[in-house]
Order: sequence, then structure tokens, then C-alpha cells
Amino acid sequence: MSMTNMYKLGLYEKSMPDTLSLGEKLLKAKSVGYDFLELSIDETDYRLKRLTYSPGQLLSFRNEVQDTSFPLGSICLSAHRKYPLGSLDATTRERSLDICKRAIDFALYMGIPIIQLAGYDVYYEVSTEKTKALFLENLSLCTLLAAEQGILLGFETMETPFMNSVSKAMEYVSLVNSPYLQIYPDLGNMVNAAGGNNQAAKEDLLSGKGHIIAAHIKETVPGKFREIPYGTGHVDFPLLLEACWDIGVRRFVTEFWHTGSENWETQLTDSYAYVNQVFFNHNL
Repeated sequence: MSMTNMYKLGLYEKSMPDTLSLGEKLLKAKSVGYDFLELSIDETDYRLKRLTYSPGQLLSFRNEVQDTSFPLGSICLSAHRKYPLGSLDATTRERSLDICKRAIDFALYMGIPIIQLAGYDVYYEVSTEKTKALFLENLSLCTLLAAEQGILLGFETMETPFMNSVSKAMEYVSLVNSPYLQIYPDLGNMVNAAGGNNQAAKEDLLSGKGHIIAAHIKETVPGKFREIPYGTGHVDFPLLLEACWDIGVRRFVTEFWHTGSENWETQLTDSYAYVNQVFFNHNL
């Protein structure tokens, strides 16, 4: 078997309008050429309710996936922004742990191997030594829950100083010291954290060698972290994707958002072509 060009490219669910059903989103991603869809479970009631589906609703949801013969490859679990593991409020922390447990159980039922965790101790609160300690304590519990079910957790590098780099994520990966807690970085966020220095972002990426399970391919510009079309920002994708490739990363997701444009289908096609061309032109 040839190992050349062996990688999987997923599409972020929020790149498509929420007026589409799950099945319609899956079929659209499939028709463009993507390999899987990354499901979003964010802080909105619309997406959080997926974690409280009845057995019948879960079966219907899974049947939509099976009927399209197109997989859900990962979950972007950003609900912890509103319900953070490091919150000083005990009720919020309890809710945070419940969300994580339900997401792990949901992933197991749906056959999803990876959950991307938001790298926040807190978001709407002030980060302190106490919130960091609570975060580590509850993160350890979440990792044990994931280990029990065989689901991989991976930190996203975020837009806040707490965990905006792979090296910062590695601190917690080392402290927890479990094969079920790894890193799932956002390349655009890393470049912004490095002040636009792509070479510094590359060196940071390499510091996670052996612990990076996938990567978000996202464009950014200084001070802005989303809704930047590919090729119009400051992320050196050839440099960073080659670095990912060299350390064994073979799973990627194009992360961009549907913003109400009528041309969203064209954006899907253009983004898919842009990223694959980077891989092709650099013999990855």
C-alpha cells in the first residue's frame, strides 16, 4: 500500500447553515469531497440538547449518519466556554463535568473517535491560580471518563493567553499523563499567539510531537480569529501543514463559518480545493 497522500480532511459543521438537517450537511460535505464532518457542541441550547437526546432521538440521529454513508469524525466541544471546568462556582463545575461525560457517551454511541476540548480554565470569569487548579482537577476526571470509553480528548489552542500554544497545552498533557488526553491545535490561533511569526508557530507545533492527534486548518489575521477566507490572512499553511505532516499528523479539519452569505456552497468548494492544493503542491 502506498503511504503517499494518505490523510483525512474533515469539514466543520458551522460552515453550513443551521437550516439544513444533519443528513443534508453530511451529504453536502460528501459531495464536495470531504472525508468526514466535525460536529459542533457549543454553549447554545440548540447544540447542547444533543447531549440529552432520548434513546429514540439518538437512534434517529445515528440513522441519519448511516443513511448517508458519511461519518462524523470528531466533535468540537466548545460548550465549556460557558460551563468551564475551572469555574469558581460549584454548580457550573458540576454542569461542566456532566457535559463532558455526556459528550463522551455520545461520541461512543455515534462512533466518533475524537473530542476537541476548548483550552480554557474559565472564559467569562477571571483566570486565577484557583481556577487553574480546579481546571486541572476536573480535567483529570474528564480524562478518566474518556479512558473508560476509549475516546481521545485533544486540546484546542485558543485565543486567550491561558492556552494559546501547543507548549502551554503540553503542560497539562504532561500533568495528567494519559494517552487519552492529547492536543488538537488550531493553526490560525497559534500564528496569532506568535504575533504573526509562522516560524515561531512551527517551532511551537513541533514541541507537541507525539501528542498531536489532529489539527484545525483556520485562517487568521492579527487580532481576528475567525471568518477570514483562506489565502487572505497571515497563516503560512504550507509551512505549518508540512510540520504537521513531518510529525505524523494525518487528520485535519477546515474550520470556517457560515455567515449568512448566499455563496456558502462556493466557499465549501473553494476551501476544499485550496487546502488540498497545499497538500498536493508540497507533495504531502
